[in-house]
Amino acid sequence: MMPEPRIDKISTHSFILPGFARAEDEALMTAIKQITAEAPLRQMSTPRGFKMAAQLSNCGDYGWVTDRQGYRYQQTDPDSGEPWPEMPALFQALAVRAAASCGFDDFAPDVCLINCYQPRAGMGLHQDKDERDFSAPIVSVSLGVPAIFLFGGLQRRDKPEHYLLQHGDVVVWGGDDRLRFHGIQAIKLSHHPLTGQYRYNLTFRRAF
Repeated sequence: MMPEPRIDKISTHSFILPGFARAEDEALMTAIKQITAEAPLRQMSTPRGFKMAAQLSNCGDYGWVTDRQGYRYQQTDPDSGEPWPEMPALFQALAVRAAASCGFDDFAPDVCLINCYQPRAGMGLHQDKDERDFSAPIVSVSLGVPAIFLFGGLQRRDKPEHYLLQHGDVVVWGGDDRLRFHGIQAIKLSHHPLTGQYRYNLTFRRAF
């Protein structure tokens, strides 16, 4: 029997699970390399034409993309025209287990967004709101060098709290917190034995 995970509650329906994914880190990184060999990481552009700092790819039934046409989910990789790689069973099981540990039963993610942060790359405060409905939680897995997670309120002007995320930490939020603004401070130069200077983030969502 697996030990009960440590769960740090940071808001009414928001949680950090320290080290939750650490035992599976090598298998997760192997899967990421396989996925990104098929659907390479790339810097997408925002609708306003700015390049995103983090590189990204996807796996699952859908992938999140951004370009001049806007933010959206689609079933094919815009670079290749091919379907996104299948979501590994390991990914699915991890996301479902993390969500259930925080009281979100029956989570069935159909997309996993893979972000890769190099030193000085970050992500500004934003909401995950391109999904069809917001009843499912967000599950976010950190791998590699540490990062400061910014977790704000339901308005952009709300001052965010700062949380240090280490290798293997998982953040889960949903319910009344589902549309909270969040982001990542620019990554500092660091090193992790599994990922080098990089931080990888797996974000699981239910898009449709």
